[in-house]
Amino acid sequence: HGHTSPGVYAALARVGFFEMDSVIARFRKAGTIFEGHVERGIPGVEWSSGNLGQGLSAGCGFALASKLHQRNYQVFVVMSDGEQAKGQVGEARRFAKKYSLNNLTVIIDYNRLQLSGPLDKIMPQNIKENYLADGWEILEADGHDYQQIYQTIRTGVKNTQSPTVIMANTLMGKGVSFMENKFEFHGMPLTSDECTAALSELGLENDMERYVNLRNKILEGKPEKKRPPEKIKIDSGQPRSYGPDEITDNRSAFGQALKDLGELNSNRPGRSPLAVLDCDLVGSVKTQKFAQDHPDHFFQAGIQEHNTATVAGALSTQGIVTFFADFGVFGVDETYNQHRLNDLNQTNLKLVCTHNGIDVGQDGKTHQCIDYVGIINNLYGYKIIIPADPNQTDRVIRYIASQPGNFFVGVGRSKFRVISREDGSPFFAGDYQFRYGKAEVIREGGQAAIITTGSMVHRAVQAWETLKKRDCRARIINVSCLSDLDQRALTEAAGTGIVVTYEDHNVKTGLGSLVANFLAENSLVPRFRKLGIIGYGGSGLSEDLFRIQGLDIESLVETVLGGR
Repeated sequence: HGHTSPGVYAALARVGFFEMDSVIARFRKAGTIFEGHVERGIPGVEWSSGNLGQGLSAGCGFALASKLHQRNYQVFVVMSDGEQAKGQVGEARRFAKKYSLNNLTVIIDYNRLQLSGPLDKIMPQNIKENYLADGWEILEADGHDYQQIYQTIRTGVKNTQSPTVIMANTLMGKGVSFMENKFEFHGMPLTSDECTAALSELGLENDMERYVNLRNKILEGKPEKKRPPEKIKIDSGQPRSYGPDEITDNRSAFGQALKDLGELNSNRPGRSPLAVLDCDLVGSVKTQKFAQDHPDHFFQAGIQEHNTATVAGALSTQGIVTFFADFGVFGVDETYNQHRLNDLNQTNLKLVCTHNGIDVGQDGKTHQCIDYVGIINNLYGYKIIIPADPNQTDRVIRYIASQPGNFFVGVGRSKFRVISREDGSPFFAGDYQFRYGKAEVIREGGQAAIITTGSMVHRAVQAWETLKKRDCRARIINVSCLSDLDQRALTEAAGTGIVVTYEDHNVKTGLGSLVANFLAENSLVPRFRKLGIIGYGGSGLSEDLFRIQGLDIESLVETVLGGR
Protein backbone atom coordinates (compact mmCIF):
# COMPACT_ATOMS: atom_id res chain seq x y z
CA HIS A 1 0.00 0.00 0.00
CA GLY A 2 2.90 2.28 -0.93
CA HIS A 3 0.88 5.36 -1.92
CA THR A 4 0.09 5.88 1.75
CA SER A 5 3.68 7.09 2.20
CA PRO A 6 2.73 10.75 2.97
CA GLY A 7 0.41 9.53 5.71
CA VAL A 8 3.02 7.13 7.10
CA TYR A 9 5.70 9.83 7.17
CA ALA A 10 3.32 12.34 8.75
CA ALA A 11 2.31 9.85 11.45
CA LEU A 12 5.96 9.07 12.23
CA ALA A 13 6.72 12.79 12.40
CA ARG A 14 3.84 13.29 14.86
CA VAL A 15 5.44 10.81 17.27
CA GLY A 16 8.89 12.35 16.97
CA PHE A 17 10.88 10.35 14.42
CA PHE A 18 11.64 13.52 12.43
CA GLU A 19 10.34 17.05 11.82
CA MET A 20 7.02 17.46 10.02
CA ASP A 21 8.36 20.37 7.95
CA SER A 22 11.16 18.13 6.73
CA VAL A 23 8.67 15.49 5.58
CA ILE A 24 6.48 17.90 3.64
CA ALA A 25 9.31 19.93 2.10
CA ARG A 26 11.47 16.96 1.13
CA PHE A 27 8.86 14.42 0.03
CA ARG A 28 10.01 12.73 -3.19
CA LYS A 29 12.98 15.08 -3.46
CA ALA A 30 16.29 13.62 -4.68
CA GLY A 31 18.83 13.12 -1.94
CA THR A 32 16.33 12.73 0.89
CA ILE A 33 15.00 9.65 2.63
CA PHE A 34 11.33 10.45 1.97
CA GLU A 35 10.80 8.40 -1.18
CA GLY A 36 7.51 8.07 -3.02
CA HIS A 37 6.89 4.62 -1.57
CA VAL A 38 7.47 3.56 2.02
CA GLU A 39 11.08 2.37 2.44
CA ARG A 40 12.79 0.51 5.26
CA GLY A 41 15.69 2.98 5.35
CA ILE A 42 13.41 5.53 7.03
CA PRO A 43 13.46 5.55 10.86
CA GLY A 44 10.36 3.80 12.15
CA VAL A 45 9.71 1.82 8.96
CA GLU A 46 10.35 -1.90 9.33
CA TRP A 47 9.63 -3.06 5.76
CA SER A 48 9.52 -1.45 2.31
CA SER A 49 6.19 -1.51 0.48
CA GLY A 50 7.49 -2.47 -2.96
CA ASN A 51 5.30 -4.31 -5.42
CA LEU A 52 1.67 -4.74 -4.50
CA GLY A 53 0.81 -8.17 -3.13
CA GLN A 54 3.95 -8.81 -1.10
CA GLY A 55 2.96 -7.12 2.16
CA LEU A 56 0.91 -10.02 3.48
CA SER A 57 3.79 -12.43 2.90
CA ALA A 58 6.10 -10.11 4.85
CA GLY A 59 3.48 -9.93 7.59
CA CYS A 60 3.45 -13.73 7.73
CA GLY A 61 7.21 -13.65 8.22
CA PHE A 62 6.98 -11.20 11.12
CA ALA A 63 4.10 -13.12 12.72
CA LEU A 64 6.03 -16.37 12.40
CA ALA A 65 9.06 -14.73 14.01
CA SER A 66 6.88 -13.83 16.99
CA LYS A 67 6.07 -17.49 17.53
CA LEU A 68 9.64 -18.74 17.00
CA HIS A 69 10.97 -16.20 19.50
CA GLN A 70 7.99 -16.86 21.80
CA ARG A 71 7.22 -13.15 21.92
CA ASN A 72 3.58 -12.19 22.19
CA TYR A 73 3.11 -9.36 19.69
CA GLN A 74 0.55 -8.59 17.00
CA VAL A 75 1.27 -7.95 13.31
CA PHE A 76 -0.97 -5.66 11.22
CA VAL A 77 -0.89 -5.54 7.42
CA VAL A 78 -2.68 -2.63 5.74
CA MET A 79 -3.55 -3.48 2.14
CA SER A 80 -5.41 -2.08 -0.83
CA ASP A 81 -8.41 -3.82 -2.34
CA GLY A 82 -6.96 -3.89 -5.86
CA GLU A 83 -3.88 -5.87 -4.86
CA GLN A 84 -6.05 -8.71 -3.57
CA ALA A 85 -6.07 -9.97 -7.17
CA LYS A 86 -2.38 -10.87 -6.92
CA GLY A 87 -1.63 -14.57 -6.70
CA GLN A 88 0.93 -14.05 -3.95
CA VAL A 89 -1.82 -12.75 -1.67
CA GLY A 90 -3.63 -16.08 -2.01
CA GLU A 91 -0.40 -17.94 -1.27
CA ALA A 92 0.10 -15.87 1.88
CA ARG A 93 -3.51 -16.38 3.05
CA ARG A 94 -3.08 -20.15 2.94
CA PHE A 95 0.32 -20.03 4.64
CA ALA A 96 -1.06 -17.87 7.48
CA LYS A 97 -3.92 -20.27 8.10
CA LYS A 98 -1.77 -23.41 7.92
CA TYR A 99 0.67 -22.11 10.51
CA SER A 100 -2.03 -20.67 12.80
CA LEU A 101 -0.83 -17.09 12.59
CA ASN A 102 -3.61 -15.83 14.86
CA ASN A 103 -1.42 -12.85 15.76
CA LEU A 104 -1.88 -11.51 12.22
CA THR A 105 -4.57 -8.98 11.26
CA VAL A 106 -5.11 -7.63 7.75
CA ILE A 107 -6.90 -4.31 7.20
CA ILE A 108 -8.13 -3.79 3.64
CA ASP A 109 -8.81 -0.25 2.43
CA TYR A 110 -12.00 -1.24 0.60
CA ASN A 111 -12.86 1.77 -1.55
CA ARG A 112 -13.61 -0.33 -4.65
CA LEU A 113 -11.34 1.79 -6.86
CA GLN A 114 -7.87 1.30 -8.24
CA LEU A 115 -5.53 3.24 -10.51
CA SER A 116 -7.36 2.60 -13.79
CA GLY A 117 -10.95 2.49 -12.58
CA PRO A 118 -13.49 0.54 -10.49
CA LEU A 119 -12.46 -2.88 -9.18
CA ASP A 120 -15.35 -4.67 -10.83
CA LYS A 121 -14.30 -3.29 -14.21
CA ILE A 122 -10.55 -3.85 -13.91
CA MET A 123 -10.68 -7.37 -12.46
CA PRO A 124 -13.73 -8.65 -10.57
CA GLN A 125 -12.84 -10.30 -7.27
CA ASN A 126 -14.58 -12.08 -4.42
CA ILE A 127 -12.37 -10.73 -1.68
CA LYS A 128 -14.43 -11.75 1.35
CA GLU A 129 -15.18 -15.16 -0.07
CA ASN A 130 -11.50 -15.82 -0.80
CA TYR A 131 -10.47 -15.09 2.78
CA LEU A 132 -13.40 -17.08 4.13
CA ALA A 133 -12.53 -20.06 1.92
CA ASP A 134 -8.99 -20.04 3.27
CA GLY A 135 -10.20 -20.12 6.87
CA TRP A 136 -9.83 -16.50 7.98
CA GLU A 137 -12.12 -14.58 10.34
CA ILE A 138 -13.92 -11.80 8.42
CA LEU A 139 -14.82 -8.48 10.09
CA GLU A 140 -16.12 -5.20 8.66
CA ALA A 141 -15.85 -1.58 9.76
CA ASP A 142 -16.57 1.93 8.60
CA GLY A 143 -13.10 2.99 7.55
CA HIS A 144 -13.83 6.63 8.43
CA ASP A 145 -15.13 5.96 11.95
CA TYR A 146 -12.07 5.82 14.21
CA GLN A 147 -13.95 4.38 17.18
CA GLN A 148 -15.42 1.62 15.03
CA ILE A 149 -12.00 0.86 13.54
CA TYR A 150 -10.53 0.61 17.04
CA GLN A 151 -13.26 -1.69 18.34
CA THR A 152 -13.04 -3.93 15.27
CA ILE A 153 -9.27 -4.22 15.62
CA ARG A 154 -9.71 -5.19 19.29
CA THR A 155 -12.18 -7.87 18.24
CA GLY A 156 -9.71 -9.19 15.69
CA VAL A 157 -6.82 -9.25 18.15
CA LYS A 158 -8.90 -11.31 20.59
CA ASN A 159 -9.50 -13.96 17.92
CA THR A 160 -7.14 -16.82 18.76
CA GLN A 161 -8.53 -19.33 16.30
CA SER A 162 -7.32 -17.89 13.00
CA PRO A 163 -5.84 -14.85 11.28
CA THR A 164 -8.30 -11.98 10.84
CA VAL A 165 -9.14 -9.67 7.95
CA ILE A 166 -10.99 -6.37 8.45
CA MET A 167 -12.82 -4.96 5.46
CA ALA A 168 -12.61 -1.21 6.09
CA ASN A 169 -15.26 0.39 3.87
CA THR A 170 -13.89 3.72 2.68
CA LEU A 171 -14.49 6.46 0.12
CA MET A 172 -11.48 7.56 -1.91
CA GLY A 173 -10.88 11.28 -1.47
CA LYS A 174 -13.39 11.64 1.36
CA GLY A 175 -13.78 15.20 2.57
CA VAL A 176 -12.88 16.90 -0.71
CA SER A 177 -15.97 17.10 -2.90
CA PHE A 178 -14.26 17.12 -6.29
CA MET A 179 -11.99 14.17 -5.33
CA GLU A 180 -14.51 11.84 -3.74
CA ASN A 181 -14.82 8.48 -5.48
CA LYS A 182 -12.64 9.66 -8.41
CA PHE A 183 -10.05 7.05 -9.38
CA GLU A 184 -8.25 9.67 -11.47
CA PHE A 185 -6.79 11.09 -8.25
CA HIS A 186 -5.00 7.82 -7.45
CA GLY A 187 -1.46 9.10 -6.89
CA MET A 188 -2.03 12.26 -8.94
CA PRO A 189 -0.84 15.56 -7.42
CA LEU A 190 -3.26 18.48 -7.27
CA THR A 191 -2.81 21.72 -9.15
CA SER A 192 -2.24 24.86 -7.09
CA ASP A 193 -5.88 25.88 -7.43
CA GLU A 194 -7.13 22.38 -6.57
CA CYS A 195 -4.88 22.31 -3.52
CA THR A 196 -6.26 25.65 -2.33
CA ALA A 197 -9.83 24.40 -2.75
CA ALA A 198 -9.10 21.08 -1.02
CA LEU A 199 -7.45 22.72 1.99
CA SER A 200 -10.40 25.08 2.29
CA GLU A 201 -12.92 22.22 2.31
CA LEU A 202 -10.87 20.38 4.91
CA GLY A 203 -10.60 23.49 7.08
CA LEU A 204 -6.80 23.48 7.00
CA GLU A 205 -4.36 26.37 6.79
CA ASN A 206 -2.96 26.98 3.31
CA ASP A 207 0.77 27.36 3.97
CA MET A 208 1.94 25.86 0.69
CA GLU A 209 4.00 28.92 -0.19
CA ARG A 210 6.15 28.37 2.89
CA TYR A 211 6.69 24.73 1.98
CA VAL A 212 7.50 25.59 -1.63
CA ASN A 213 10.15 27.99 -0.40
CA LEU A 214 11.55 25.35 1.93
CA ARG A 215 11.64 22.83 -0.90
CA ASN A 216 13.44 25.20 -3.24
CA LYS A 217 16.21 25.82 -0.74
CA ILE A 218 19.34 23.70 -0.99
CA LEU A 219 18.64 20.81 1.30
CA GLU A 220 21.37 18.41 2.24
CA GLY A 221 19.80 15.01 1.93
CA LYS A 222 20.63 12.44 4.54
CA PRO A 223 21.84 9.23 2.91
CA GLU A 224 19.94 6.11 3.79
CA LYS A 225 21.53 4.44 6.77
CA LYS A 226 22.14 0.74 6.65
CA ARG A 227 20.73 -0.96 9.68
CA PRO A 228 23.19 -2.85 11.84
CA PRO A 229 22.87 -6.57 11.13
CA GLU A 230 20.86 -8.68 13.51
CA LYS A 231 23.06 -10.28 16.14
CA ILE A 232 23.40 -13.95 15.33
CA LYS A 233 24.67 -16.53 17.78
CA ILE A 234 25.25 -19.78 15.93
CA ASP A 235 27.43 -22.77 16.69
CA SER A 236 28.56 -23.84 13.23
CA GLY A 237 30.19 -26.98 14.60
CA GLN A 238 33.02 -29.03 13.18
CA PRO A 239 32.96 -29.51 9.41
CA ARG A 240 32.40 -32.94 7.96
CA SER A 241 35.00 -34.40 5.64
CA TYR A 242 34.13 -36.70 2.78
CA GLY A 243 36.86 -39.12 1.73
CA PRO A 244 38.49 -39.34 -1.72
CA ASP A 245 36.56 -42.49 -2.58
CA GLU A 246 33.16 -41.15 -1.57
CA ILE A 247 30.76 -40.36 -4.40
CA THR A 248 28.01 -37.96 -3.45
CA ASP A 249 26.45 -34.66 -4.48
CA ASN A 250 26.66 -31.15 -3.11
CA ARG A 251 22.95 -31.01 -2.30
CA SER A 252 23.31 -34.01 0.05
CA ALA A 253 26.25 -32.31 1.75
CA PHE A 254 24.02 -29.24 2.19
CA GLY A 255 21.30 -31.36 3.78
CA GLN A 256 23.73 -32.99 6.19
CA ALA A 257 25.27 -29.65 7.20
CA LEU A 258 21.77 -28.27 7.77
CA LYS A 259 20.96 -31.24 9.98
CA ASP A 260 24.13 -30.63 11.99
CA LEU A 261 23.30 -26.94 12.43
CA GLY A 262 19.85 -27.90 13.67
CA GLU A 263 21.24 -30.30 16.26
CA LEU A 264 23.74 -27.73 17.52
CA ASN A 265 21.41 -24.74 17.74
CA SER A 266 17.70 -25.57 17.79
CA ASN A 267 16.05 -24.91 21.15
CA ARG A 268 19.42 -24.19 22.74
CA PRO A 269 19.49 -21.27 25.22
CA GLY A 270 21.47 -18.32 23.93
CA ARG A 271 21.49 -19.57 20.33
CA SER A 272 19.68 -17.93 17.44
CA PRO A 273 16.67 -19.87 16.15
CA LEU A 274 16.90 -21.57 12.77
CA ALA A 275 14.11 -21.74 10.20
CA VAL A 276 14.08 -23.76 6.99
CA LEU A 277 11.46 -23.14 4.29
CA ASP A 278 10.73 -25.57 1.49
CA CYS A 279 8.38 -25.62 -1.51
CA ASP A 280 7.35 -29.28 -1.79
CA LEU A 281 10.88 -30.45 -2.67
CA VAL A 282 12.21 -31.96 0.58
CA GLY A 283 13.66 -35.07 -1.06
CA SER A 284 15.21 -33.24 -3.98
CA VAL A 285 16.75 -30.31 -2.11
CA LYS A 286 17.67 -32.52 0.85
CA THR A 287 15.87 -30.72 3.65
CA GLN A 288 14.14 -33.87 4.91
CA LYS A 289 16.66 -34.66 7.68
CA PHE A 290 16.23 -31.21 9.21
CA ALA A 291 12.45 -31.48 8.80
CA GLN A 292 12.34 -34.82 10.61
CA ASP A 293 14.54 -33.71 13.49
CA HIS A 294 13.18 -30.16 13.93
CA PRO A 295 9.56 -30.04 12.72
CA ASP A 296 8.83 -26.86 14.70
CA HIS A 297 11.50 -25.00 12.74
CA PHE A 298 10.69 -26.44 9.32
CA PHE A 299 7.99 -24.79 7.22
CA GLN A 300 6.55 -26.62 4.26
CA ALA A 301 5.10 -23.80 2.17
CA GLY A 302 3.91 -25.89 -0.76
CA ILE A 303 4.15 -24.87 -4.39
CA GLN A 304 4.05 -21.17 -3.48
CA GLU A 305 7.51 -19.84 -4.24
CA HIS A 306 6.69 -16.11 -4.36
CA ASN A 307 5.18 -16.11 -0.89
CA THR A 308 7.94 -18.31 0.49
CA ALA A 309 10.73 -16.03 -0.74
CA THR A 310 9.14 -13.02 0.95
CA VAL A 311 8.22 -14.85 4.17
CA ALA A 312 11.80 -16.11 4.40
CA GLY A 313 13.20 -12.65 3.77
CA ALA A 314 11.07 -10.99 6.45
CA LEU A 315 11.80 -13.80 8.90
CA SER A 316 15.53 -13.32 8.38
CA THR A 317 15.36 -9.70 9.58
CA GLN A 318 14.18 -10.83 13.01
CA GLY A 319 17.30 -12.53 14.34
CA ILE A 320 16.38 -15.92 12.87
CA VAL A 321 18.88 -17.79 10.68
CA THR A 322 16.66 -18.51 7.70
CA PHE A 323 17.29 -20.96 4.87
CA PHE A 324 15.10 -21.15 1.76
CA ALA A 325 15.87 -24.22 -0.36
CA ASP A 326 14.52 -24.68 -3.87
CA PHE A 327 15.37 -25.58 -7.45
CA GLY A 328 17.24 -22.84 -9.27
CA VAL A 329 14.47 -22.18 -11.80
CA PHE A 330 12.02 -21.57 -8.96
CA GLY A 331 14.23 -20.09 -6.26
CA VAL A 332 16.05 -17.72 -8.65
CA ASP A 333 14.25 -17.26 -11.96
CA GLU A 334 10.67 -17.34 -10.71
CA THR A 335 11.22 -15.29 -7.57
CA TYR A 336 13.70 -12.66 -8.75
CA ASN A 337 11.46 -9.74 -7.85
CA GLN A 338 10.92 -11.06 -4.33
CA HIS A 339 14.69 -11.31 -3.83
CA ARG A 340 15.14 -7.82 -5.23
CA LEU A 341 12.80 -6.50 -2.54
CA ASN A 342 14.55 -8.67 0.05
CA ASP A 343 17.77 -6.96 -1.00
CA LEU A 344 16.19 -3.51 -0.65
CA ASN A 345 14.97 -4.54 2.79
CA GLN A 346 18.48 -5.56 3.88
CA THR A 347 17.42 -9.09 4.73
CA ASN A 348 19.71 -11.92 5.88
CA LEU A 349 18.42 -14.76 3.75
CA LYS A 350 20.35 -17.93 3.00
CA LEU A 351 19.05 -19.02 -0.41
CA VAL A 352 20.28 -22.48 -1.41
CA CYS A 353 19.30 -23.65 -4.88
CA THR A 354 19.91 -27.09 -6.33
CA HIS A 355 19.43 -28.38 -9.89
CA ASN A 356 21.41 -25.64 -11.59
CA GLY A 357 22.81 -25.80 -15.11
CA ILE A 358 22.41 -28.51 -17.73
CA ASP A 359 23.87 -30.85 -15.12
CA VAL A 360 20.16 -31.31 -14.29
CA GLY A 361 20.02 -33.55 -17.37
CA GLN A 362 16.79 -35.35 -18.20
CA ASP A 363 14.45 -32.78 -16.67
CA GLY A 364 15.08 -30.65 -19.74
CA LYS A 365 15.39 -26.97 -20.48
CA THR A 366 12.39 -25.82 -18.42
CA HIS A 367 14.12 -27.05 -15.25
CA GLN A 368 17.71 -26.15 -16.09
CA CYS A 369 18.58 -22.88 -14.35
CA ILE A 370 21.40 -21.49 -16.49
CA ASP A 371 21.30 -17.81 -15.50
CA TYR A 372 21.67 -17.79 -11.72
CA VAL A 373 24.95 -15.86 -11.66
CA GLY A 374 23.77 -13.09 -13.96
CA ILE A 375 20.46 -12.75 -12.15
CA ILE A 376 21.70 -12.79 -8.55
CA ASN A 377 24.63 -10.49 -9.36
CA ASN A 378 22.05 -7.85 -10.30
CA LEU A 379 21.27 -7.64 -6.58
CA TYR A 380 23.83 -5.44 -4.85
CA GLY A 381 23.45 -7.04 -1.43
CA TYR A 382 23.56 -10.73 -2.36
CA LYS A 383 26.75 -12.79 -2.34
CA ILE A 384 27.04 -15.77 -4.69
CA ILE A 385 28.91 -18.92 -3.66
CA ILE A 386 29.14 -21.95 -5.96
CA PRO A 387 31.02 -24.70 -4.08
CA ALA A 388 33.14 -27.21 -5.98
CA ASP A 389 32.39 -30.41 -4.08
CA PRO A 390 30.66 -31.80 -0.97
CA ASN A 391 33.55 -30.86 1.34
CA GLN A 392 33.52 -27.24 0.25
CA THR A 393 29.70 -27.24 0.34
CA ASP A 394 29.72 -28.35 3.98
CA ARG A 395 32.05 -25.54 4.96
CA VAL A 396 30.16 -22.95 2.92
CA ILE A 397 26.83 -23.78 4.58
CA ARG A 398 28.34 -23.51 8.05
CA TYR A 399 29.96 -20.22 7.06
CA ILE A 400 26.83 -18.51 5.73
CA ALA A 401 24.80 -19.63 8.76
CA SER A 402 27.11 -17.56 10.95
CA GLN A 403 27.19 -14.46 8.73
CA PRO A 404 24.73 -11.58 8.30
CA GLY A 405 23.47 -10.61 4.86
CA ASN A 406 21.98 -12.39 1.86
CA PHE A 407 23.78 -15.38 0.38
CA PHE A 408 23.00 -17.50 -2.66
CA VAL A 409 24.57 -20.96 -2.73
CA GLY A 410 24.17 -22.88 -5.98
CA VAL A 411 24.72 -26.60 -6.34
CA GLY A 412 24.18 -29.12 -9.11
CA ARG A 413 22.39 -32.42 -9.15
CA SER A 414 25.00 -35.03 -10.09
CA LYS A 415 27.10 -37.17 -7.80
CA PHE A 416 30.87 -37.29 -8.25
CA ARG A 417 34.07 -37.88 -6.31
CA VAL A 418 35.35 -35.11 -4.09
CA ILE A 419 38.07 -32.85 -5.45
CA SER A 420 41.49 -34.22 -4.52
CA ARG A 421 45.01 -32.90 -4.53
CA GLU A 422 47.65 -34.45 -6.76
CA ASP A 423 48.59 -36.79 -3.91
CA GLY A 424 45.00 -38.07 -3.74
CA SER A 425 43.99 -36.40 -0.46
CA PRO A 426 40.74 -34.39 -0.38
CA PHE A 427 41.43 -30.75 -1.29
CA PHE A 428 38.69 -29.10 0.79
CA ALA A 429 39.07 -31.28 3.91
CA GLY A 430 41.52 -31.34 6.79
CA ASP A 431 42.89 -27.89 7.59
CA TYR A 432 41.03 -26.19 4.74
CA GLN A 433 38.90 -23.24 5.85
CA PHE A 434 36.50 -21.48 3.54
CA ARG A 435 37.37 -17.80 3.12
CA TYR A 436 34.83 -15.72 1.27
CA GLY A 437 36.30 -14.13 -1.86
CA LYS A 438 39.34 -16.40 -2.08
CA ALA A 439 39.91 -18.61 -5.11
CA GLU A 440 41.79 -21.90 -4.84
CA VAL A 441 44.47 -23.21 -7.18
CA ILE A 442 43.48 -26.86 -7.55
CA ARG A 443 46.32 -27.71 -9.92
CA GLU A 444 49.48 -25.75 -10.65
CA GLY A 445 50.66 -24.86 -14.14
CA GLY A 446 52.21 -21.95 -15.94
CA GLN A 447 51.31 -22.50 -19.59
CA ALA A 448 47.58 -21.75 -19.36
CA ALA A 449 44.85 -21.14 -16.79
CA ILE A 450 41.42 -22.75 -16.62
CA ILE A 451 39.13 -20.71 -14.40
CA THR A 452 36.09 -22.71 -13.37
CA THR A 453 33.44 -23.10 -10.71
CA GLY A 454 31.02 -25.56 -9.13
CA SER A 455 30.44 -28.97 -10.65
CA MET A 456 32.75 -28.14 -13.57
CA VAL A 457 35.83 -28.22 -11.33
CA HIS A 458 36.09 -32.01 -11.36
CA ARG A 459 35.82 -32.01 -15.16
CA ALA A 460 38.56 -29.38 -15.35
CA VAL A 461 40.78 -31.60 -13.20
CA GLN A 462 40.22 -34.48 -15.63
CA ALA A 463 41.12 -32.16 -18.50
CA TRP A 464 44.30 -31.21 -16.62
CA GLU A 465 45.39 -34.85 -16.63
CA THR A 466 44.91 -35.05 -20.39
CA LEU A 467 46.69 -31.74 -20.96
CA LYS A 468 49.65 -32.92 -18.90
CA LYS A 469 49.99 -35.96 -21.15
CA ARG A 470 50.02 -33.59 -24.11
CA ASP A 471 52.83 -31.47 -22.64
CA CYS A 472 50.65 -28.59 -21.45
CA ARG A 473 50.78 -27.63 -17.80
CA ALA A 474 47.61 -25.70 -17.05
CA ARG A 475 46.62 -24.04 -13.79
CA ILE A 476 43.15 -24.99 -12.51
CA ILE A 477 41.52 -22.22 -10.47
CA ASN A 478 38.29 -22.73 -8.54
CA VAL A 479 36.33 -19.49 -8.23
CA SER A 480 33.51 -20.18 -5.79
CA CYS A 481 32.70 -16.55 -4.91
CA LEU A 482 31.26 -14.94 -8.03
CA SER A 483 30.17 -11.64 -6.50
CA ASP A 484 33.65 -10.75 -5.24
CA LEU A 485 36.38 -12.16 -7.46
CA ASP A 486 39.87 -12.97 -6.19
CA GLN A 487 41.79 -10.31 -8.10
CA ARG A 488 45.22 -11.67 -7.27
CA ALA A 489 44.34 -15.15 -8.53
CA LEU A 490 42.93 -13.74 -11.77
CA THR A 491 45.95 -11.50 -12.32
CA GLU A 492 48.27 -14.46 -11.88
CA ALA A 493 46.09 -16.49 -14.24
CA ALA A 494 46.44 -13.80 -16.90
CA GLY A 495 50.21 -14.08 -16.50
CA THR A 496 50.13 -17.55 -18.05
CA GLY A 497 49.17 -15.96 -21.37
CA ILE A 498 46.12 -18.18 -21.95
CA VAL A 499 42.90 -17.95 -19.94
CA VAL A 500 39.87 -20.19 -20.52
CA THR A 501 36.73 -19.91 -18.38
CA TYR A 502 34.65 -23.06 -18.04
CA GLU A 503 31.15 -23.05 -16.54
CA ASP A 504 27.73 -24.72 -16.52
CA HIS A 505 26.00 -21.38 -17.08
CA ASN A 506 24.85 -19.04 -19.81
CA VAL A 507 28.11 -18.05 -21.48
CA LYS A 508 26.93 -14.44 -21.86
CA THR A 509 26.31 -13.61 -18.22
CA GLY A 510 28.33 -15.86 -15.94
CA LEU A 511 31.88 -16.43 -14.78
CA GLY A 512 33.35 -15.84 -18.23
CA SER A 513 31.86 -12.37 -18.51
CA LEU A 514 32.98 -11.48 -14.99
CA VAL A 515 36.54 -12.55 -15.75
CA ALA A 516 36.48 -10.74 -19.11
CA ASN A 517 35.40 -7.53 -17.38
CA PHE A 518 38.20 -7.88 -14.87
CA LEU A 519 40.83 -8.46 -17.55
CA ALA A 520 39.66 -5.50 -19.63
CA GLU A 521 39.38 -3.11 -16.69
CA ASN A 522 42.90 -4.00 -15.56
CA SER A 523 44.50 -3.89 -19.03
CA LEU A 524 45.37 -7.58 -18.91
CA VAL A 525 45.48 -9.12 -22.39
CA PRO A 526 45.99 -12.89 -22.36
CA ARG A 527 44.48 -14.99 -25.11
CA PHE A 528 41.02 -15.51 -23.72
CA ARG A 529 38.14 -17.90 -24.39
CA LYS A 530 34.81 -18.44 -22.65
CA LEU A 531 33.24 -21.89 -22.54
CA GLY A 532 29.68 -22.02 -21.27
CA ILE A 533 26.12 -22.78 -22.28
CA ILE A 534 25.42 -21.31 -25.71
CA GLY A 535 21.71 -22.15 -25.91
CA TYR A 536 18.92 -23.82 -23.96
CA GLY A 537 19.71 -27.44 -23.20
CA GLY A 538 17.73 -30.51 -24.09
CA SER A 539 16.72 -33.61 -22.17
CA GLY A 540 19.21 -36.40 -21.71
CA LEU A 541 22.25 -37.54 -19.79
CA SER A 542 24.23 -34.58 -18.55
CA GLU A 543 27.40 -35.84 -20.22
CA ASP A 544 25.62 -35.89 -23.59
CA LEU A 545 24.26 -32.40 -23.01
CA PHE A 546 27.72 -31.12 -22.12
CA ARG A 547 29.11 -32.59 -25.33
CA ILE A 548 26.39 -30.94 -27.43
CA GLN A 549 27.22 -27.57 -25.82
CA GLY A 550 30.96 -28.01 -26.36
CA LEU A 551 31.55 -28.40 -22.65
CA ASP A 552 32.85 -31.97 -22.60
CA ILE A 553 36.37 -32.59 -21.34
CA GLU A 554 37.86 -33.08 -24.81
CA SER A 555 36.43 -29.75 -25.99
CA LEU A 556 38.03 -28.02 -23.00
CA VAL A 557 41.37 -29.66 -23.77
CA GLU A 558 41.25 -28.62 -27.43
CA THR A 559 40.29 -25.06 -26.50
CA VAL A 560 43.30 -24.74 -24.20
CA LEU A 561 45.67 -26.26 -26.75
CA GLY A 562 44.22 -24.07 -29.48
CA GLY A 563 45.20 -20.99 -27.53
CA ARG A 564 48.89 -21.81 -27.62
